[in-house]
Amino acid sequence: MSATHEHPAAWDEPRLLAECDVRRTRASGPGGQHRNKVETAVTVTHRPTGLAAQASERRSQHENRTRALWRLRVRLAIEHRRPIGLSFGSSDLWRSRCVGGRIVCNPSHADFPALLAEAMDVLAERAMDPRATADALGCTPTQLVKFLAAEPAALAKVNAARQSAGLHALR
Repeated sequence: MSATHEHPAAWDEPRLLAECDVRRTRASGPGGQHRNKVETAVTVTHRPTGLAAQASERRSQHENRTRALWRLRVRLAIEHRRPIGLSFGSSDLWRSRCVGGRIVCNPSHADFPALLAEAMDVLAERAMDPRATADALGCTPTQLVKFLAAEPAALAKVNAARQSAGLHALR
């Protein structure tokens, strides 16, 4: 991501963890003796924003921490906006993932939270207008909406903002 648009969702793990509190607890529910006696559940809270994410479905604390960090990155991408200005075009990362107007990234790819944050920031700067946002990012409006729909919470956030502005929902 360019220096002009460094969203926390795009930071490397050490930098993100430096701004987070990590809490380990015992997970409840099925899973046997290991799950009920060992602190395998992990909650990661980003101190500056107060956003948190939790994972407890794995028996390994390390795997749960990895999942919690991923969920926090996605949540930051959806909920946390950074002002970028109308002159912002697209980052090197976005341009590398946008080929011929198509966004080439699935929701399980490591770049997904960073790309989602960038799309959400540009949408916010352009009054939730998918056409203006797609033009700025170098993709088609249809591809942008498909990309947002890959994370239902992101599309819901955009649609809520659009509806409060009197605009129709995106599908």
